[in-house]
Amino acid sequence: MADYTNLQQVRQWTVDNHVDVTYVSDFHTISYLTGFGSDPIERTLALFVFADAEPFLFAPALEVEAIKGTGWPYPVYGYLDHEDPYALIANHITAQLTDPKVWALEAGNLTLDRFQAIQQQFPAAHFDKNLSPMIQKLRLVKTPAELEKLHVAGKWADFAFEQGFAAVKAGRTEQQIAAELQYALMKKGVMEMSFGTLVQAGTHAAEPHGATNQTQIKPNELVLFDLGVMWDGYASDASRTIAYGQPTAKQKEIYDVCLEAQLTAQAAVKPGMPAEDVDKLARDVITKAGYGDYFIHRLGHGLGQTDHEFPSIMAGNHMPLVEGMCFSIEPGIYIPGVAGVRIEDCGVVTKDGFDPFTHTSKDLKILAL
Repeated sequence: MADYTNLQQVRQWTVDNHVDVTYVSDFHTISYLTGFGSDPIERTLALFVFADAEPFLFAPALEVEAIKGTGWPYPVYGYLDHEDPYALIANHITAQLTDPKVWALEAGNLTLDRFQAIQQQFPAAHFDKNLSPMIQKLRLVKTPAELEKLHVAGKWADFAFEQGFAAVKAGRTEQQIAAELQYALMKKGVMEMSFGTLVQAGTHAAEPHGATNQTQIKPNELVLFDLGVMWDGYASDASRTIAYGQPTAKQKEIYDVCLEAQLTAQAAVKPGMPAEDVDKLARDVITKAGYGDYFIHRLGHGLGQTDHEFPSIMAGNHMPLVEGMCFSIEPGIYIPGVAGVRIEDCGVVTKDGFDPFTHTSKDLKILAL
Protein backbone atom coordinates (compact mmCIF):
# COMPACT_ATOMS: atom_id res chain seq x y z
CA MET A 1 0.00 0.00 0.00
CA ALA A 2 1.34 3.38 -0.99
CA ASP A 3 2.04 6.08 1.58
CA TYR A 4 -0.11 9.14 0.81
CA THR A 5 1.66 11.49 3.24
CA ASN A 6 2.98 13.62 0.39
CA LEU A 7 -0.47 13.80 -1.18
CA GLN A 8 -1.85 15.06 2.12
CA GLN A 9 0.82 17.77 2.14
CA VAL A 10 -0.36 18.90 -1.29
CA ARG A 11 -3.92 19.00 0.03
CA GLN A 12 -2.76 21.11 3.00
CA TRP A 13 -0.91 23.43 0.60
CA THR A 14 -4.16 23.73 -1.36
CA VAL A 15 -5.98 24.74 1.82
CA ASP A 16 -3.28 27.13 3.02
CA ASN A 17 -3.11 28.92 -0.35
CA HIS A 18 -6.90 29.26 -0.62
CA VAL A 19 -6.96 27.18 -3.81
CA ASP A 20 -10.12 25.45 -5.01
CA VAL A 21 -8.48 22.98 -7.42
CA THR A 22 -4.86 21.87 -7.69
CA TYR A 23 -4.16 20.28 -11.07
CA VAL A 24 -1.14 17.94 -11.07
CA SER A 25 -0.05 17.22 -14.64
CA ASP A 26 3.49 15.80 -14.45
CA PHE A 27 3.39 12.00 -14.46
CA HIS A 28 6.54 11.93 -12.29
CA THR A 29 4.75 14.03 -9.65
CA ILE A 30 1.68 11.82 -9.90
CA SER A 31 3.84 8.77 -9.27
CA TYR A 32 5.48 10.50 -6.31
CA LEU A 33 2.13 11.43 -4.74
CA THR A 34 0.05 8.35 -5.56
CA GLY A 35 2.38 5.41 -6.12
CA PHE A 36 1.06 4.91 -9.66
CA GLY A 37 3.78 5.32 -12.26
CA SER A 38 3.08 5.54 -15.97
CA ASP A 39 4.10 7.77 -18.86
CA PRO A 40 0.83 8.52 -20.70
CA ILE A 41 2.75 9.84 -23.73
CA GLU A 42 0.18 11.88 -25.73
CA ARG A 43 -2.78 10.89 -23.55
CA THR A 44 -3.96 12.78 -20.46
CA LEU A 45 -3.06 11.56 -16.97
CA ALA A 46 -3.97 14.02 -14.23
CA LEU A 47 -4.45 14.26 -10.49
CA PHE A 48 -6.88 16.77 -9.00
CA VAL A 49 -6.59 17.79 -5.36
CA PHE A 50 -9.21 19.83 -3.51
CA ALA A 51 -9.39 21.71 -0.24
CA ASP A 52 -12.76 20.25 0.76
CA ALA A 53 -13.26 17.09 -1.31
CA GLU A 54 -11.56 13.81 -2.13
CA PRO A 55 -8.79 13.89 -4.73
CA PHE A 56 -9.28 11.94 -7.93
CA LEU A 57 -7.13 10.56 -10.71
CA PHE A 58 -8.13 10.96 -14.33
CA ALA A 59 -6.49 8.56 -16.75
CA PRO A 60 -6.74 6.82 -20.09
CA ALA A 61 -9.23 3.96 -19.81
CA LEU A 62 -6.45 1.47 -20.41
CA GLU A 63 -4.74 2.58 -17.16
CA VAL A 64 -7.74 2.50 -14.82
CA GLU A 65 -7.41 -1.10 -13.64
CA ALA A 66 -3.68 -0.69 -13.06
CA ILE A 67 -4.39 2.35 -10.87
CA LYS A 68 -6.96 0.41 -8.86
CA GLY A 69 -4.42 -2.38 -8.50
CA THR A 70 -2.06 -0.08 -6.60
CA GLY A 71 -4.62 0.26 -3.82
CA TRP A 72 -5.49 3.87 -4.72
CA PRO A 73 -8.30 4.60 -2.21
CA TYR A 74 -9.92 7.53 -4.01
CA PRO A 75 -11.93 7.83 -7.23
CA VAL A 76 -10.33 7.17 -10.59
CA TYR A 77 -12.06 8.11 -13.83
CA GLY A 78 -11.10 6.94 -17.29
CA TYR A 79 -11.66 8.18 -20.81
CA LEU A 80 -11.57 6.64 -24.27
CA ASP A 81 -9.34 7.95 -27.01
CA HIS A 82 -12.21 9.44 -29.01
CA GLU A 83 -13.55 11.38 -26.02
CA ASP A 84 -12.64 14.94 -24.99
CA PRO A 85 -10.74 14.44 -21.72
CA TYR A 86 -11.12 18.04 -20.56
CA ALA A 87 -14.89 18.06 -20.99
CA LEU A 88 -15.03 14.92 -18.85
CA ILE A 89 -12.63 16.41 -16.28
CA ALA A 90 -14.88 19.47 -16.04
CA ASN A 91 -17.90 17.24 -15.38
CA HIS A 92 -16.12 15.38 -12.59
CA ILE A 93 -14.93 18.59 -10.97
CA THR A 94 -18.25 20.43 -11.14
CA ALA A 95 -19.93 17.41 -9.58
CA GLN A 96 -17.99 18.37 -6.45
CA LEU A 97 -17.48 22.13 -6.84
CA THR A 98 -20.05 24.18 -8.69
CA ASP A 99 -17.81 27.18 -9.30
CA PRO A 100 -14.06 26.55 -8.77
CA LYS A 101 -12.46 29.94 -9.19
CA VAL A 102 -8.89 29.60 -7.90
CA TRP A 103 -6.65 27.01 -9.55
CA ALA A 104 -3.07 25.89 -8.98
CA LEU A 105 -1.07 24.33 -11.81
CA GLU A 106 2.37 22.79 -12.26
CA ALA A 107 3.59 25.78 -14.22
CA GLY A 108 6.92 24.09 -14.83
CA ASN A 109 5.22 21.23 -16.64
CA LEU A 110 1.76 21.96 -18.06
CA THR A 111 1.82 22.52 -21.82
CA LEU A 112 0.12 25.54 -23.34
CA ASP A 113 -2.44 23.50 -25.28
CA ARG A 114 -3.55 21.63 -22.15
CA PHE A 115 -3.72 24.83 -20.16
CA GLN A 116 -5.93 26.34 -22.85
CA ALA A 117 -8.11 23.20 -22.84
CA ILE A 118 -8.79 23.43 -19.10
CA GLN A 119 -9.16 27.23 -19.27
CA GLN A 120 -11.84 26.81 -21.94
CA GLN A 121 -13.84 24.62 -19.56
CA PHE A 122 -13.55 27.18 -16.73
CA PRO A 123 -13.38 30.60 -18.40
CA ALA A 124 -14.12 32.53 -15.19
CA ALA A 125 -11.38 30.82 -13.19
CA HIS A 126 -7.97 32.22 -12.20
CA PHE A 127 -4.93 30.01 -12.85
CA ASP A 128 -2.23 32.08 -11.16
CA LYS A 129 -1.14 29.70 -8.37
CA ASN A 130 1.98 27.64 -9.10
CA LEU A 131 2.41 24.25 -7.42
CA SER A 132 5.85 23.54 -8.95
CA PRO A 133 8.04 25.17 -6.24
CA MET A 134 6.19 23.26 -3.52
CA ILE A 135 6.72 19.95 -5.35
CA GLN A 136 10.40 20.76 -5.86
CA LYS A 137 10.86 21.29 -2.13
CA LEU A 138 8.81 18.19 -1.29
CA ARG A 139 11.01 16.02 -3.52
CA LEU A 140 14.25 17.71 -2.45
CA VAL A 141 15.02 15.57 0.61
CA LYS A 142 14.94 11.85 -0.06
CA THR A 143 13.58 9.29 2.38
CA PRO A 144 15.59 6.21 3.41
CA ALA A 145 13.48 4.11 1.01
CA GLU A 146 14.25 6.48 -1.86
CA LEU A 147 17.95 6.49 -1.02
CA GLU A 148 18.04 2.70 -1.08
CA LYS A 149 16.68 2.73 -4.64
CA LEU A 150 19.19 5.39 -5.69
CA HIS A 151 22.07 3.32 -4.30
CA VAL A 152 20.89 0.24 -6.22
CA ALA A 153 20.55 2.30 -9.40
CA GLY A 154 24.12 3.48 -8.81
CA LYS A 155 25.40 -0.09 -8.50
CA TRP A 156 23.91 -0.90 -11.89
CA ALA A 157 25.61 2.17 -13.36
CA ASP A 158 28.90 0.80 -12.04
CA PHE A 159 28.12 -2.53 -13.73
CA ALA A 160 27.39 -0.66 -16.97
CA PHE A 161 30.78 1.10 -16.81
CA GLU A 162 32.51 -2.24 -16.35
CA GLN A 163 30.74 -3.68 -19.38
CA GLY A 164 31.31 -0.57 -21.46
CA PHE A 165 35.02 -0.37 -20.72
CA ALA A 166 35.42 -4.04 -21.68
CA ALA A 167 33.76 -3.35 -25.03
CA VAL A 168 36.23 -0.63 -26.09
CA LYS A 169 38.27 -1.90 -29.04
CA ALA A 170 39.86 -0.21 -32.05
CA GLY A 171 37.42 0.14 -34.93
CA ARG A 172 34.29 -0.29 -32.84
CA THR A 173 31.83 2.55 -32.91
CA GLU A 174 30.44 4.47 -29.98
CA GLN A 175 27.01 3.04 -30.80
CA GLN A 176 28.29 -0.53 -30.70
CA ILE A 177 29.82 0.01 -27.27
CA ALA A 178 26.61 1.61 -25.95
CA ALA A 179 24.60 -1.31 -27.34
CA GLU A 180 26.84 -3.86 -25.62
CA LEU A 181 26.60 -2.30 -22.19
CA GLN A 182 22.84 -1.84 -22.48
CA TYR A 183 22.38 -5.46 -23.64
CA ALA A 184 24.42 -6.63 -20.65
CA LEU A 185 22.11 -4.68 -18.36
CA MET A 186 18.99 -6.06 -20.03
CA LYS A 187 20.24 -9.62 -19.57
CA LYS A 188 20.41 -8.82 -15.85
CA GLY A 189 16.84 -7.52 -15.86
CA VAL A 190 17.65 -3.79 -15.93
CA MET A 191 15.50 -2.73 -18.86
CA GLU A 192 15.56 1.05 -18.86
CA MET A 193 18.29 3.65 -19.02
CA SER A 194 17.63 6.96 -17.26
CA PHE A 195 18.69 8.82 -20.42
CA GLY A 196 20.33 8.07 -23.75
CA THR A 197 23.72 6.48 -23.05
CA LEU A 198 26.62 8.72 -24.09
CA VAL A 199 29.81 7.16 -25.41
CA GLN A 200 32.08 9.76 -27.03
CA ALA A 201 35.53 9.05 -28.40
CA GLY A 202 38.41 11.41 -29.10
CA THR A 203 37.52 14.94 -30.15
CA HIS A 204 33.82 14.04 -30.23
CA ALA A 205 33.89 14.16 -26.42
CA ALA A 206 34.54 17.90 -26.64
CA GLU A 207 30.79 18.26 -27.36
CA PRO A 208 29.31 17.97 -23.84
CA HIS A 209 25.95 16.70 -25.10
CA GLY A 210 27.01 15.30 -28.45
CA ALA A 211 24.93 12.21 -29.23
CA THR A 212 26.52 8.75 -29.37
CA ASN A 213 27.16 8.08 -33.03
CA GLN A 214 29.22 6.09 -35.56
CA THR A 215 32.53 7.59 -34.48
CA GLN A 216 35.09 4.79 -34.31
CA ILE A 217 37.45 4.14 -31.43
CA LYS A 218 41.04 4.96 -32.26
CA PRO A 219 44.26 4.21 -30.34
CA ASN A 220 45.65 6.74 -27.88
CA GLU A 221 42.41 8.67 -27.41
CA LEU A 222 40.15 9.35 -24.47
CA VAL A 223 36.65 7.84 -24.38
CA LEU A 224 33.93 9.50 -22.31
CA PHE A 225 31.01 7.53 -20.84
CA ASP A 226 27.92 9.20 -19.35
CA LEU A 227 25.14 6.81 -18.36
CA GLY A 228 22.52 5.79 -15.85
CA VAL A 229 19.67 3.35 -15.30
CA MET A 230 16.19 3.40 -13.83
CA TRP A 231 15.65 1.17 -10.82
CA ASP A 232 12.21 0.93 -9.22
CA GLY A 233 11.34 4.43 -10.40
CA TYR A 234 14.65 6.10 -9.46
CA ALA A 235 17.56 7.15 -11.64
CA SER A 236 21.32 6.93 -11.62
CA ASP A 237 23.67 9.20 -13.57
CA ALA A 238 27.46 9.07 -13.67
CA SER A 239 30.36 9.88 -15.99
CA ARG A 240 33.82 8.42 -16.42
CA THR A 241 36.54 9.13 -18.97
CA ILE A 242 39.11 6.46 -19.81
CA ALA A 243 42.10 6.20 -22.14
CA TYR A 244 42.41 3.64 -24.94
CA GLY A 245 46.15 3.29 -25.17
CA GLN A 246 48.59 5.79 -23.70
CA PRO A 247 47.15 9.29 -23.39
CA THR A 248 49.13 12.27 -24.58
CA ALA A 249 50.61 14.65 -22.04
CA LYS A 250 47.83 17.15 -22.82
CA GLN A 251 45.08 14.57 -22.37
CA LYS A 252 46.58 13.46 -19.07
CA GLU A 253 46.86 17.06 -17.86
CA ILE A 254 43.21 17.79 -18.70
CA TYR A 255 42.13 14.62 -16.93
CA ASP A 256 44.16 15.35 -13.80
CA VAL A 257 42.75 18.88 -13.53
CA CYS A 258 39.17 17.67 -13.96
CA LEU A 259 39.68 14.93 -11.36
CA GLU A 260 41.15 17.38 -8.86
CA ALA A 261 38.14 19.65 -9.36
CA GLN A 262 35.69 16.78 -8.87
CA LEU A 263 37.40 15.42 -5.76
CA THR A 264 37.84 18.90 -4.25
CA ALA A 265 34.16 19.72 -4.59
CA GLN A 266 32.98 16.31 -3.43
CA ALA A 267 35.18 16.37 -0.33
CA ALA A 268 33.92 19.82 0.68
CA VAL A 269 30.17 19.07 0.68
CA LYS A 270 28.52 19.50 4.05
CA PRO A 271 25.09 20.53 5.36
CA GLY A 272 24.60 24.30 5.45
CA MET A 273 27.05 25.01 2.64
CA PRO A 274 25.57 27.18 -0.14
CA ALA A 275 25.11 25.24 -3.38
CA GLU A 276 27.03 27.88 -5.32
CA ASP A 277 30.11 27.33 -3.15
CA VAL A 278 30.40 23.73 -4.33
CA ASP A 279 30.38 24.92 -7.94
CA LYS A 280 32.98 27.60 -7.16
CA LEU A 281 35.40 25.16 -5.57
CA ALA A 282 35.49 22.97 -8.66
CA ARG A 283 35.51 25.92 -11.04
CA ASP A 284 38.39 27.59 -9.23
CA VAL A 285 40.56 24.49 -9.66
CA ILE A 286 39.88 24.40 -13.39
CA THR A 287 40.29 28.16 -13.83
CA LYS A 288 43.58 28.22 -11.92
CA ALA A 289 44.91 25.53 -14.28
CA GLY A 290 44.01 27.71 -17.28
CA TYR A 291 40.98 25.78 -18.50
CA GLY A 292 38.19 27.93 -17.08
CA ASP A 293 36.87 28.85 -20.54
CA TYR A 294 36.38 25.15 -21.30
CA PHE A 295 34.15 24.37 -18.31
CA ILE A 296 30.89 25.50 -19.87
CA HIS A 297 28.08 24.14 -17.70
CA ARG A 298 26.92 24.13 -14.08
CA LEU A 299 28.65 21.72 -11.70
CA GLY A 300 25.58 19.67 -10.93
CA HIS A 301 21.86 18.97 -10.91
CA GLY A 302 19.41 17.20 -8.66
CA LEU A 303 18.66 13.49 -8.98
CA GLY A 304 15.72 11.34 -7.97
CA GLN A 305 12.82 10.06 -10.04
CA THR A 306 14.48 11.70 -13.02
CA ASP A 307 18.12 12.18 -13.93
CA HIS A 308 17.83 15.98 -13.95
CA GLU A 309 15.74 17.71 -11.31
CA PHE A 310 15.81 20.48 -8.72
CA PRO A 311 18.19 21.95 -7.56
CA SER A 312 21.02 23.25 -9.75
CA ILE A 313 24.49 23.34 -8.20
CA MET A 314 25.71 26.52 -9.83
CA ALA A 315 26.74 30.13 -9.36
CA GLY A 316 23.89 32.25 -8.02
CA ASN A 317 22.17 29.44 -6.13
CA HIS A 318 22.44 30.45 -2.47
CA MET A 319 20.35 27.49 -1.24
CA PRO A 320 22.05 25.79 1.72
CA LEU A 321 22.69 22.08 1.32
CA VAL A 322 20.68 19.86 3.66
CA GLU A 323 20.91 16.21 4.64
CA GLY A 324 19.06 13.99 2.17
CA MET A 325 19.57 16.32 -0.81
CA CYS A 326 20.81 14.39 -3.86
CA PHE A 327 22.74 15.86 -6.78
CA SER A 328 25.59 15.39 -9.23
CA ILE A 329 29.13 16.74 -9.05
CA GLU A 330 30.38 16.71 -12.64
CA PRO A 331 33.07 19.14 -13.72
CA GLY A 332 34.11 18.93 -17.35
CA ILE A 333 36.78 20.32 -19.65
CA TYR A 334 35.95 20.40 -23.35
CA ILE A 335 38.58 21.62 -25.81
CA PRO A 336 37.36 21.52 -29.43
CA GLY A 337 39.63 19.51 -31.66
CA VAL A 338 41.62 18.17 -28.69
CA ALA A 339 39.60 16.19 -26.14
CA GLY A 340 36.75 16.22 -23.67
CA VAL A 341 36.79 14.99 -20.08
CA ARG A 342 33.92 14.74 -17.60
CA ILE A 343 33.99 12.96 -14.24
CA GLU A 344 30.70 12.64 -12.36
CA ASP A 345 29.22 11.06 -9.31
CA CYS A 346 25.73 11.61 -7.97
CA GLY A 347 25.23 11.21 -4.26
CA VAL A 348 23.44 12.34 -1.13
CA VAL A 349 24.37 14.97 1.44
CA THR A 350 24.90 13.35 4.84
CA LYS A 351 25.72 14.83 8.23
CA ASP A 352 29.35 13.94 7.49
CA GLY A 353 29.59 15.01 3.83
CA PHE A 354 28.67 13.40 0.51
CA ASP A 355 27.86 9.72 -0.02
CA PRO A 356 28.15 8.81 -3.73
CA PHE A 357 25.85 6.32 -5.42
CA THR A 358 28.56 5.18 -7.87
CA HIS A 359 31.97 3.81 -6.96
CA THR A 360 33.80 3.06 -10.22
CA SER A 361 37.39 4.22 -9.75
CA LYS A 362 38.12 7.76 -10.87
CA ASP A 363 41.84 7.13 -11.36
CA LEU A 364 42.54 7.31 -15.10
CA LYS A 365 41.97 3.84 -16.49
CA ILE A 366 44.34 3.07 -19.39
CA LEU A 367 43.22 0.21 -21.60
CA ALA A 368 45.89 -1.79 -23.39
CA LEU A 369 45.75 -1.65 -27.20
